[in-house]
Amino acid sequence: MPQSQAVHVSVVVPCRNEIRHIRAFLDSVFSQELGGIDMEVLIADGMSDDGTRPVLGEYEKRFATLRVIDNPEQIVSTALNRAIREAQGEIIIRMDAHTLYAPDYVRSCVEVLHETKADNVGGPALTRANGYIAQTIAHAYHTSFARGGAKFHDSRYEGSVATVPYGCWRKSTLERIGEFDERLVRSEDFELNLRIVSCGGTVWQSPKITSWYWPRSSLSGLFGQNFQYGFWKVAIIRKHRRITSWGNLVPGSSVLAGAILPMFAVGASLGGSAWWRKIFLDEWLALVGVYFIASLPSAFSVAMRKGWKFLPFMPVVFAVYHLSYAFGSLLAFLYRPAAWDRPNRARKILSAITR
Repeated sequence: MPQSQAVHVSVVVPCRNEIRHIRAFLDSVFSQELGGIDMEVLIADGMSDDGTRPVLGEYEKRFATLRVIDNPEQIVSTALNRAIREAQGEIIIRMDAHTLYAPDYVRSCVEVLHETKADNVGGPALTRANGYIAQTIAHAYHTSFARGGAKFHDSRYEGSVATVPYGCWRKSTLERIGEFDERLVRSEDFELNLRIVSCGGTVWQSPKITSWYWPRSSLSGLFGQNFQYGFWKVAIIRKHRRITSWGNLVPGSSVLAGAILPMFAVGASLGGSAWWRKIFLDEWLALVGVYFIASLPSAFSVAMRKGWKFLPFMPVVFAVYHLSYAFGSLLAFLYRPAAWDRPNRARKILSAITR
């Protein structure tokens, strides 16, 4: 990082109803060891109604470099764009209120950005969790069986990647590539990184950049989150007319097959064909059996490393990860392209249930 002049950084944060985490998050932001960095913080609040907004106001009075702005659309992409448009820094660093950041996070982002000359840099996805369910969800999150082979799940990996959590860019890069797509309620960061890579740019992951994400603490919360990811990942496929990873289609295809085979078996039974009924039921049982057999090595691997108490619940968490993503992606395939291109009633409803 150049030492001859100060580096001006704008931290942009989407936030909505984060009362459980907002104080710890803000404390980690304002405990940054900045060195020669000038930092401003812009938090775009999605009209929080759980007590988050008064806390933001309290910190805004304590820290002159913090500004809180309204995000009436209440989605991440609009929050980020509103904050970026007001940012004064030459470097933009995204943070999320559901995460804690190491004291050298901002400085490491700037250093890695300068050293690699990449278009976007970030660190691996590390987690912290309290309670049995949250810990089980966190351990599953770091398995390739639950979340695929994305490099950001590898805490030791350094190099070019398809995407990174959060991100750090030169403001000029965002002006050249374009803002976050405000039609996306989720996966807006993945889509931006896809545009960067498609234009010949580089997204870089470095273990020097350290943060800890708080995973969902309930199965219902996990289901809702991954339902959103499945839905909006298909929206990105629609937009770019390309499949970024065939693995994204596996959960939906498997669930669809799991639903169709029993229907075929019923049809065969009504048609008087016991032979076809047996074939369809055998195929369905084989599909279910293969899934659970495939989940066992990952479940045992987690239990051996993290504790045997997680083994009984791990297959349940795996199933929630996959079923929620599958249902979201299947619903998205029924979402007409017209709803993607222009606002309508269907889009408003789907945006609300996947926010």
